[in-house]
Amino acid sequence: TVLLNKKTGDAHDNPTLMLDDAGHVWIFSNAHGTARPAYIHRSVKPYSIDAFERVLTTNFSYSQPWYLPEKGFLFLHTRYASGRGLHWMTSRDGRTWSDPQPLAKIAQGHYQISWRDGSRLGTAFNYHPAKGGLNARTNLYYLETRDHGTTWQTAAGRPIRTPLTEVRNDALVHDFESEGLLVYLKDLQYDANRHPVLLFLTSKGYQSGPTNDPRTWHTARWTGKEWVIRPITTSDHNYDFGSLYLHGDDWRLLALTAPGPQPYCTGGEMEVWSSRDEGRTWKKERALTRNSPRNHTYARRPVDAHPDFYALWADGDAKKPSESRLYFTNRAMDRVWLLPPVMEADFAKPEVVRF
Repeated sequence: TVLLNKKTGDAHDNPTLMLDDAGHVWIFSNAHGTARPAYIHRSVKPYSIDAFERVLTTNFSYSQPWYLPEKGFLFLHTRYASGRGLHWMTSRDGRTWSDPQPLAKIAQGHYQISWRDGSRLGTAFNYHPAKGGLNARTNLYYLETRDHGTTWQTAAGRPIRTPLTEVRNDALVHDFESEGLLVYLKDLQYDANRHPVLLFLTSKGYQSGPTNDPRTWHTARWTGKEWVIRPITTSDHNYDFGSLYLHGDDWRLLALTAPGPQPYCTGGEMEVWSSRDEGRTWKKERALTRNSPRNHTYARRPVDAHPDFYALWADGDAKKPSESRLYFTNRAMDRVWLLPPVMEADFAKPEVVRF
């Protein structure tokens, strides 16, 4: 279904998707800054993409919409005004929205990742220093709300007055700026004790290539008393991506930690890592892809993932325009399927890929 043509090749305008309690599909189509509008669409029928209605034309970037059961939308996003400030809006029905509320605006702004845990919503973010901006992104912060955005607090439950505007504040998980390290955010999950676990990568610089090695993957786990930060492994690009899966004492990371056919570029080969001791030690379980013609990239974990559809990602040549295929794996992470590149009918079988 063609929903919208924004007449741009800027991938920042890619949309995000969320379902409400009734099963309606909501599409949040981003803008990149203020040059173009952003849109919110809703499927006419639940669990259907046959037809959509446009609900709102406005402006937002980096949308992260969350539907909290029986409460409605809590919509995290970025707005551009002298930098990239984090904001949130709420809506019971997706049609009438609160005014945007500022969450954080330290120096030139932030990137963030988020996840929900029941009625709680958490966000982890870095910050862009006044000198260096996006290329100097650093530090790690965490906030959560348990009352649909009415109040915000730290992992320790300490109330936070928003917006955050100072580099050093109670939401700071770790000061990487003092160590000369950049921070690239990857994922946020909650463990068996419902404590937040943050997944991120640190690097010595923003430029591609071996000069800024090692690019180290870490978890930051809240123990109930303090944040504990531990390394996992390394990869060869700051924008290598991965998703964290926590099931009791079974922790797994699905990430692009092996070089691909375009080394020192975004993406690579997909590997599965596991930990049985809350991230103290990790071992590589398997290479999920190998000898690929193009780099795989951006493995994403669906919300309320089905065991047969546990991660979705694409591939592509990182150095030149190329074809791009869509892949997925199961909860066991022992097989990979390719979505049909061309659909001749409403239904088609995915193909098992042998790497």
